[in-house]
Amino acid sequence: MKVLFRFEFKTPKNKKMKTAIVCGAGGFIGGHLVKRLKEEGYWVRGVDLKQHEFGMDYADDFVLGDLRDPRLCSSLFDREIDEVYQLAADMGGAGYIFTGEHDAVVMHNSATINLNMVEAARLAKAGKIFYSSSACMYPEYNQMDPDNPKCSEDSAYPAMPDSEYGWEKLFSERLYLSYRRNWGMEVRIARFHNIFGPQGTWTGGREKAPAALCRKVAEADNPGEIEIWGDGLQTRSFLYIDECVEAVRRLMESDFSGPVNIGSEEMVTINTLAKMIAEIAGKEIRLRHVEGPQGVRGRNSDNTLIYEKLGWKPTQSLREGLEMTYSWIARQVEAAKYTP
Repeated sequence: MKVLFRFEFKTPKNKKMKTAIVCGAGGFIGGHLVKRLKEEGYWVRGVDLKQHEFGMDYADDFVLGDLRDPRLCSSLFDREIDEVYQLAADMGGAGYIFTGEHDAVVMHNSATINLNMVEAARLAKAGKIFYSSSACMYPEYNQMDPDNPKCSEDSAYPAMPDSEYGWEKLFSERLYLSYRRNWGMEVRIARFHNIFGPQGTWTGGREKAPAALCRKVAEADNPGEIEIWGDGLQTRSFLYIDECVEAVRRLMESDFSGPVNIGSEEMVTINTLAKMIAEIAGKEIRLRHVEGPQGVRGRNSDNTLIYEKLGWKPTQSLREGLEMTYSWIARQVEAAKYTP
């Protein structure tokens, strides 16, 4: 078993304190989720290959290790665990997912993590387990029209995701649902739609569109120019990180298993997204369209089911989330200028 290092700060003294494991705690959503759970009074064990690069290390116990090792996964359950949040995956933005160059490692790594974690949780008789799926599992044929994509939960089949990343997400959904049927596990599944915000990857090739565009605008002159992959008419919706964490917590506290969409219904083109960021930055930016991976032509969250089951819907606009995100990324860009 390969455990790179382990930090343990304190253990729960109150036996009634809820306990949770967050897989992928060194990542963007995982870091924010750990913070939220701590604010709610949980004892939290985080686990990841790396610590959070932006200091979101709020876990009581942080395990630096590889979830592809089943022995490591089993070792996480050395005490009673009420909730498991499985967010760990080999993933990235369009530049990583849609080129086809990383298909084998994406499928192998993510599937192995899910196989290991759900079995370890079952054997340990853990409480509820949350799995973070993705809107990338929806059929490509329902997302060809950028103005009218179909992403309701019941549209998942016949299956035809546009990437191997999406196929692995669909497989793992069925894996967790099989464990629910056969072993009675309390499973919760959400399909994330483009989550963004501060303390996330903003450079290096794995960043998502909002972070990439914020970085490009922050680095551009005024007036200036940035590149957009494709014609920029492909559509998406984007959900701010705090909204995502709130929806995850509501799902986990409910009796509803899912799968259910967690996203925004405020659909925009990538051109509109870029222009909105430029306005926030107060810059005059031209868009230059170049060849590049784009994914499906249109995707938007359908929140009918989550509102019906959980009474949840986003509370803030895309622009409000972008203002906070751009401010944070602009500071990172400025700081990077002075980093050797």
